[in-house]
Amino acid sequence: MAGTSRQGKPKAARAGKTETVSAPGKKPIEFEKGGLHKSTGTPQGQPIPAAKMQAALDGKLGPKAKQQAEFKKNVLTGPKGGGNGNRKGRRSS
Repeated sequence: MAGTSRQGKPKAARAGKTETVSAPGKKPIEFEKGGLHKSTGTPQGQPIPAAKMQAALDGKLGPKAKQQAEFKKNVLTGPKGGGNGNRKGRRSS
């Protein structure tokens, strides 16, 4: 069954385009591009409003939207500060 998914459907029949995020030494992650826009009802090409993003993070738009919003916040945009500057390789003077 090399060309089928676990549900028995051909892989090409999946809806949406998938993107892959990979980092050296880590397992690649696949996700549906535009999934969070679809879940929040925001047209493609427009930024997701902060209120809708917060509603998705709070789970008000459903569990899938919550998972997508957390993925965007943590994986796609990367860490946002919060550290004290004592990262490996930095020297304090």
